[in-house]
Amino acid sequence: MKTNASIKDLKPNGFVLIDNDPCRVTRVTVSSSGKHGHSKVRLDAVGLLDGRNRSIIKTADETIDVPIVEKKKGQVLSIQGNVAQIMNLEDYSVFELDIPEERKGEIKSGEDIDYYTVMDMKTLKALK
Repeated sequence: MKTNASIKDLKPNGFVLIDNDPCRVTRVTVSSSGKHGHSKVRLDAVGLLDGRNRSIIKTADETIDVPIVEKKKGQVLSIQGNVAQIMNLEDYSVFELDIPEERKGEIKSGEDIDYYTVMDMKTLKALK
């Protein structure tokens, strides 16, 4: 799911879609308009799922897609290696997710956890 926002209204630590990949905004730079031109916005961002740096330049009045990030509750059913089997506590569906490096020590079998859905992708990374 996604929505639209004006590129000049985005703030650092917000979310944006660049090349259909969800990203966290790291920096927004607005240049002043020239004699006959429009002001430009340079937006730097880091991919939420892959960690790659991305940047785009657009005119300040353009709109850009913004992903809707949903925080959900789940229960860890089992852990095998770096993969956790999780049950959604709303609809009781079961799925598997890779455990990110920064959360390896805190995810334990039988405990309730928070996970995020972004653009129909689920992740255990701490996004907010």
